[in-house]
Amino acid sequence: MIRILLRALVFLLSAALGLWVASLILPDLTLTASGFVTAVLVFAVAQSVLSPFLAKVVARGAPAFLGGIGLLSTFVALWLASLFPGGLTIEGWQTWILAALVVWLITALATLLLPLVFLREAKQKRSGTPRPTP
Repeated sequence: MIRILLRALVFLLSAALGLWVASLILPDLTLTASGFVTAVLVFAVAQSVLSPFLAKVVARGAPAFLGGIGLLSTFVALWLASLFPGGLTIEGWQTWILAALVVWLITALATLLLPLVFLREAKQKRSGTPRPTP
């Protein structure tokens, strides 16, 4: 049960980080403070549902495209999150493409690295060793 909750937390944090970084880098991507939570939740839920579904569909018809599933599901999840007013706004086709790339890259990296941070902190708490200061 705790694993499922930690996975969900990592997924939400990675989505939040991806959307936030994209809003900092891309001038035509606007993410309002008031709509941030809604955009993150919609994006994370859409991404978690779309990725396995699209992977299954593509694996049957065109397995060579499996590598692009992450980008495609990120693009569709961004589109769904942008449908909710007051949160995420993306203008211009170039920004849509760049947003999908940036959010996909950041969420992929965060999904890999955040569990390592959580595991290291949990291990340090169990062993009683103090956390190193940067």
